Amino acid sequence: MSAISLPPESYLNAFFFFLFGLAFGSFLNVCIYRLPRGMSLMPSSACPNCGSGIKPYDNVPVFGWLFLRGRCRNCKRPISPRYVVVELLTGVLFVVSFLTFGLSAEAIKYCVFSFLIVGLIFTDADLKLLPDAMTLPGMGLGLLFSLFITISGAAWVGNHAAGFLDALPFELRWRAASFLAAVLGAAFGSFTIWGIGELYKLVRGVEGMGFGDVKLMAMVGAFLGVKLTLLTLLLGSMLGSIAGMFALLSVLAKRLKRYRASSKGRRKAWTSAQLVLRRYEMPFGVFLGSMALFSSYFGERIMNWYLGFYQ
Repeated sequence: MSAISLPPESYLNAFFFFLFGLAFGSFLNVCIYRLPRGMSLMPSSACPNCGSGIKPYDNVPVFGWLFLRGRCRNCKRPISPRYVVVELLTGVLFVVSFLTFGLSAEAIKYCVFSFLIVGLIFTDADLKLLPDAMTLPGMGLGLLFSLFITISGAAWVGNHAAGFLDALPFELRWRAASFLAAVLGAAFGSFTIWGIGELYKLVRGVEGMGFGDVKLMAMVGAFLGVKLTLLTLLLGSMLGSIAGMFALLSVLAKRLKRYRASSKGRRKAWTSAQLVLRRYEMPFGVFLGSMALFSSYFGERIMNWYLGFYQ
C-alpha cells in the first residue's frame, strides 16, 4: 500500500476527514471515560470534576477546551489536556487514512481502526483496562470489513485453500479468502499473546498478560492479517521492553539515592527496584496499540523491504 499523491482539489476532502476525526475524537473521549466505569454513553457531556453539564458551545472539539483555558466553566477546576490530544490525534489519523488509501472504503476501514485503537491506548494508559465494549465489536468489524476489502494475506490463503474455495462461486472466492485471512490473523494474534502471557506466568510466577491484551490482538489480527499482526507483536514487544528497562532504571536510581552507595546498599536497591516492578502493571496495550497503528500504515512497506533480502 503506497501513499497516493494528493491533487489540489483533494485538500478539501482531507479537511473534512480532519473535521470528522475531531468529532469522533470528541465522542471517543466520552467512551474512554465512561465505558471502563460501566456508565452509559447517552447522557450529554459533563465535567468529570463537578458533574455539571457542558454547554454545546463549550463542547466544540479542541476550541471549546482552548476557549475555556482548560477549566470547567462551572467549578473552574482543570480539565485534562488529554481530551484535546485524543481529538487532535484522531483527526490526524483520519487524514493519514485518506492520504494513504484515498477516498475509498479502505480509508473508512482504517479510520474505524484508528478510532478503536486510540480509545484502547488511552483507556489502558489511564486505568490499565481494555474494555470488551471496544475490543469485541472491533474484532467483529475487522472480520466484516474483510468481506469487502481484501486483507493482507488473502492471496496466500487463496493459494493454499484453493480446493475449498473452488467450490464457491467465482465472485465469492476472494471474499472467502479475505475472511479466512482475517480469522487466521485474529487467531494468530490472540493465541500468540496468550501463549506469551502463560509462558511469563510459568517462568516468573505472576500474571504477565491480561485477557484484554488477548482480545486486543484478536481485533488487530482481524483488521491487519497475520503478517502485520506479527510485525505489531514484534515492535510492540520491543517498545514495551525498552519502556520496562527505563522504568527499572528510574526506580533503581531512586532507590540508590535512598540507600548508601555501598555494595550492600546497591544490592538492596536492586532488590527493592525488582520488587516494585514485579507488582507494577505495565499497560502493554499502549505499546501493542501504538505499533498496530504504525503497522497499519507502514507495515506493508517495511515487511516487503525486509523480505526483499531473501528473494
